[in-house]
Amino acid sequence: MAPILELRSVKAFYGPSEVVHGIDVAVEEGGMTVLLGANGAGKTTTLRAICGMVRREGEIIFAGERLDRRTTEDIAGLGVAHVPEGRGTFIGLTVEENLRLGGYTRGARPHESMQRMYGYFPILAARRRQQAGALSGGEQQMLAIARALMMAPRLLVLDEPSFGLAPRIVEDIFTIIERIRREERVSVLLVEQNASLALELADHAYLIETGCIVTSGSAKALADDPQIRRSYLGY
Repeated sequence: MAPILELRSVKAFYGPSEVVHGIDVAVEEGGMTVLLGANGAGKTTTLRAICGMVRREGEIIFAGERLDRRTTEDIAGLGVAHVPEGRGTFIGLTVEENLRLGGYTRGARPHESMQRMYGYFPILAARRRQQAGALSGGEQQMLAIARALMMAPRLLVLDEPSFGLAPRIVEDIFTIIERIRREERVSVLLVEQNASLALELADHAYLIETGCIVTSGSAKALADDPQIRRSYLGY
């Protein structure tokens, strides 16, 4: 089966500075791939390159379409939903208004999708009339993921979904992400500092250092690698 997403010799830039140096990455249809690496390694920049948020070179192929020739809006319309680090909810709007905004590309009847999101995230149903800014950090992260899923994406791009959250909340969120992946048949590309948890859930993993892929393989193989364990898993 062909990957749903392929990066071929992709470079990414901030102004004149090249930050990502010709990397190759693939995400299988219905699978979860994780990008690991230290802060500043180029993980977030890679996600931004996929979503058209930085200048990039090379080929980015999604479901047969060249994303590197598309705008950010085009890319979202093709079925790529990006949840950036820091959540990015509209804090002055209610939970329900945030979800409706996420579903605007689906047409005028997002009710069914919204009810499905409330099924995955019951706390959002209980908070539906509250402003997003009044939610806890974990609830805001759940809202950001749910809003992205309202687009009915084929690929969910998640940047540090555990950032700043308590371990129990992180486990809850990752359990829901795994359930969504199975039930919605959505592929996932994940950047995550909690390497141990990410490798438990992912099918494939890439390790990025200073904008280059230094190793890749099955998530289990990387989790079993003594050097990876010492450097990223802490044992």
